[in-house]
Amino acid sequence: MGAMSDAPPPPPPPQDPVPPPPGGAPPPPGGAVPPPPYAPAPYTQPSTTQPYGRMLGKRRSKGLVILLSIVTCGIWTIVWSFQNGDEVKRWSGQGIGGVGYLLITLFVSPVTMFLLAGEVEELYRRENREPPITTIWGLWFLLPLIGNVIWYLRIQDAINDYWTSHGQTNDPSL
Repeated sequence: MGAMSDAPPPPPPPQDPVPPPPGGAPPPPGGAVPPPPYAPAPYTQPSTTQPYGRMLGKRRSKGLVILLSIVTCGIWTIVWSFQNGDEVKRWSGQGIGGVGYLLITLFVSPVTMFLLAGEVEELYRRENREPPITTIWGLWFLLPLIGNVIWYLRIQDAINDYWTSHGQTNDPSL
């Protein structure tokens, strides 16, 4: 058997009151650890929100709107009215909004043609711009079938142009 020493073990090395920062560099004088460096915010996609939280509306394909209106026997016009009415109301803070358009289109759809044209006209006039469509365009409902098509083409053009003028860049779809 080997001889054991009766000597006490050596004392541990003295510890610094502040642990060294990552990377092994010694702490600065005074023992304070500096704050971590500023990290830039991650990149985010540009949004379609304008000042004051106003959300841009969506540009829609004129041909697709008319095609879906025909294929669904007019049901798509109710959805379309809701979507556009809701977007105009969210943007301007005025108008009857999506639910109002949904109900009016369900029960007295020709009224939608006058109201939406009037709201789009007001969007342009509030910015001192000449509107491409006015409330009187609602009279196109008097000309069966082709009148509705002409109205939808004109109103969708006006709405798409308005959103584009405010920076909307989505590919027109539904």
